[in-house]
Amino acid sequence: MDDVQRILRRHQYLAKASTAFMYGIMVSIAMNFFWTPGKIYSSGFTGLSQLINTLSGRFLPFSISPSIGLFVLNIPFFILAWKQIGHQFTCFTILTVFLASFMIKSLHPVYLTNDPMICAIFGGVVNGFGTGMSLKNEISTGGLDILGIVIRRKTGRSIGTINIAFNIFIITAAGFTYGWPYAFYSAIGIVVNAKAIDFAYTRQQRMQVLVVTDHPKTVIDSIQNHIPRGITIIHGAEGAYNHDEKTILFTTISRYELSELQEALDESDEHAFASVTEASTIMGHFYEHKVE
Repeated sequence: MDDVQRILRRHQYLAKASTAFMYGIMVSIAMNFFWTPGKIYSSGFTGLSQLINTLSGRFLPFSISPSIGLFVLNIPFFILAWKQIGHQFTCFTILTVFLASFMIKSLHPVYLTNDPMICAIFGGVVNGFGTGMSLKNEISTGGLDILGIVIRRKTGRSIGTINIAFNIFIITAAGFTYGWPYAFYSAIGIVVNAKAIDFAYTRQQRMQVLVVTDHPKTVIDSIQNHIPRGITIIHGAEGAYNHDEKTILFTTISRYELSELQEALDESDEHAFASVTEASTIMGHFYEHKVE
């Protein structure tokens, strides 16, 4: 069993390292193919590193490249992640940020188009999808992603919303730097980026589940063997067609766990009826898997 666990852990590490490498490629494409040619500022510390690069080039005798600025800005957040989230998470975050910085530096800009609208939208999609996939694999792209995870654990707010709230000053900076039309284009890119993150990072999306079944004990055992969720039992329900006695089970899961729910129902009661809807707000305790 120990050998199997070591093999599984090795595969998990390889998957995370591969995801970090893919994110590095995607953020470098977003930066060098879209944001730089379109004069668009990104969200988070990537956008802040762009701003520092612009201001240092204008007002200092030397220019601080976005790749160097991105890594240096993240150092305090590496410490925060080490203390508040987990050591393994932090190590992979450092790897991810390093690869992103390296790829941004290595991949030279390719001017596919200078249209700021196209650059804002496609840059946001590419970077947001890469960020969401990183978070889904329990690694972070640094900066506001780390802060977003910490705050989400406290408040339940989505990562995309937190990114938008913290990036207002990036939009303002784009206005002062390139002109206010580019501030609006940057705002569009940040919103697209946030939506792409929420689309790819399904773990934080909450789903309300109602299950109608004739075999509540079997279904409950099966669900809880697959998903660590509490379940509320409503007895005394009645089917309107045959007037059979039914039991209603109520729980809340993440969208990431939908496939496991389906598997649990297939194993325990293939005739169970389940209704799944998105839950916009969750109050009270909701268990989240702790990353290491």
